[in-house]
Amino acid sequence: MTTKELQEYWRNEKSQCRQVKLLFEIPSTRIVEHHLSKYVMYKIIILQTGSFDNNKSVIERRYSDFEKLHRNLLEEFSEEMEDVTFPKKTLTGNFTEEIINERKLAFKDYLRLLYSMKYIRRSKKFIDFLTRPELQEAYGCLRGGQYTKALEILLEVIGLQERLTRGNPVSIVPTLCAIVVCHKDLENPASAFEYGEKALSRLRVHTSHRYYIPLLETMITLAYELGKDFLSLQEKLEEWKTKKDPVRVFTLKELAVREYVQ
Repeated sequence: MTTKELQEYWRNEKSQCRQVKLLFEIPSTRIVEHHLSKYVMYKIIILQTGSFDNNKSVIERRYSDFEKLHRNLLEEFSEEMEDVTFPKKTLTGNFTEEIINERKLAFKDYLRLLYSMKYIRRSKKFIDFLTRPELQEAYGCLRGGQYTKALEILLEVIGLQERLTRGNPVSIVPTLCAIVVCHKDLENPASAFEYGEKALSRLRVHTSHRYYIPLLETMITLAYELGKDFLSLQEKLEEWKTKKDPVRVFTLKELAVREYVQ
């Protein structure tokens, strides 16, 4: 990496590490009846402060999802969670308007409080609560060859991931690469290359990352197809190969379909 590239990388890292403040709203709910089960889904809107609606993310979670998050956080952050109260279950009346409205407010305050604690908002368990169900669905679609549906979900979730992981930009590389795979299989090479560049920029000083070589190989193919400069990418690949022992490297698609396998 040249001095100029290194300076640019650290400038980007610095801007990525600036905390993005998020707000949580729970404006509505819906009751779901499925076979023998009945539960309430809470619609959660996640907004970036100082932004307009185009930056919002919308997800749905049920009481048991919140309950699981609370248990997981108590295990890892018992001291920080000591004074955090969680809405208790009731034996009856769970579907009354009064109880549902009370829980909407309680869950909104609960998320706001969790997000205010640095170690919790940066934790994998908190981030997984907000993104994992959507990512599991997206990767399931990808494995099933439903690239349009997978891409639609991935593009929705990547914005939220970026805002939640500003201090760890490498963590969203798998999602960016999954988007590359979808665009490539949908024969959108220009869009695939665009997201590939975003992923590659996050791996500049992380060349041992498992996605680095498969991504480089894919970018070389895309650059050649688009008539772009692929020689600089080829040089990086050759440079890596001279420093490392030859190992079995998965393709980008082979790596992507292994993510979030339940």
